Amino acid sequence: MAKKIFSAFFIFILIFVTVFTPITSYAYEPTGIDLTAKAGMLISTDTDEILFEKNIDKKVYPASITKIMTALIMLESEKFNPKAKVKINKSCLDVVLGTGLSVSLLEEGEELTHLDLLYTVLLSSYGDCTYLAAEVFGGDYENFVKMMNDKAKALGLSGTHYSNPVGLHEEETYTTVRDTYTLTKYALKYDLFKTVTSQSRYHFETTKGTGRTLSTTNFLLDKNTNYWYQYASGVKTGFTDEAGRCLVSTASYNNYNYMCILFGCTNSTQKRYDFSESKELYRWAFNNFSYKEVANSDQPVCEIPVELSSETDFVSLYFKEPFVTILPNGADQSTLVVENKLIAESVDAPIKKGDVLGEAEVYYAEKLIGKVDLVAGNNVEKNEILAIIRSVKNFFASDYMKIVYLTLAIIVAVFILACILLNLPKKKRKVKYIPYENGRNQK
Repeated sequence: MAKKIFSAFFIFILIFVTVFTPITSYAYEPTGIDLTAKAGMLISTDTDEILFEKNIDKKVYPASITKIMTALIMLESEKFNPKAKVKINKSCLDVVLGTGLSVSLLEEGEELTHLDLLYTVLLSSYGDCTYLAAEVFGGDYENFVKMMNDKAKALGLSGTHYSNPVGLHEEETYTTVRDTYTLTKYALKYDLFKTVTSQSRYHFETTKGTGRTLSTTNFLLDKNTNYWYQYASGVKTGFTDEAGRCLVSTASYNNYNYMCILFGCTNSTQKRYDFSESKELYRWAFNNFSYKEVANSDQPVCEIPVELSSETDFVSLYFKEPFVTILPNGADQSTLVVENKLIAESVDAPIKKGDVLGEAEVYYAEKLIGKVDLVAGNNVEKNEILAIIRSVKNFFASDYMKIVYLTLAIIVAVFILACILLNLPKKKRKVKYIPYENGRNQK
């Protein structure tokens, strides 16, 4: 039970870190590179900063890139046990007939371990073994696909949907470059996934005593090809006529770590553009960009006024963490601008050191390249007397009291008016005088 709880907590943390860490976009134009890819991205896996992007939110067909999700479902299944064995069955052999999928040529009844099965899915991209994995870990293909879509939703992959576990071309199997990055970065947090996708060869024995050696479909990892790249370390290839050549790869050099994602590269018998274009983008990044510290967390950035404190009228704000970004080697740092946005014109004590009181936006050449929280550099205690005084002031300045004041003013005005009216002098009635005439009205 404790193991299950820990695993659930670990998965939650991975999802939170992966999904809720924003991707910073300020792409540059690669120089001297003619790309055939219809969509793609070169991104730092250290800072999530995009150096190159093209149609990263456009719908694309993933082909066998789909198997990244398939492998992830396997790894996160309670059934997964590297040493447990499964049998090749007739259903997984029949389902790939006529599809054009690559197959393992394993025979019905042959057994291999879960670990072997994972390698057949990721390293050699075998369709029959992928369907076997869907059956073993999902119960049936339909339920496994549902698990894939549920996981996509949990990871926030809003532009992704699956209708099969292998990447066969279907209108309801699609993704985006941005979603593929989120998915792959999440999967790479599993050491076994990282290990499998970084190998060029894998050997295993079946129960029939037949030794099998698998070869990677990712030629960046294969020294026996013209596309080998010594700094590459993964991840997955894909191809259908509709999707074109697709490749998700990673490369590291001198503590710089990048992921390159290309969809829809030209398919040619003379050249593998997915590999060559990925290598060119990596070389461009490694040769032309470097880390720059824009600001550290030791120096105050600005101040914010403080109310209800007798100690100070202001508190200094600092970057929550040093802000390091990737910039061109010849970048003019004078064009770096930091704009501070405070949460309010002033804040009330008490304040604790580390409280987030604003955000700094960092711009390079008028482009937003990142954001970092601004935090209080020290504690500020609250003065209770000042708080009481303010409460009293606020009470007498409240809307309720304004109504009271208005009512009293009306009452006073009415009273004064009544007094005035009651004390006005009364007008005397005028009597008309009629002169008396002698003899008139006498009898």
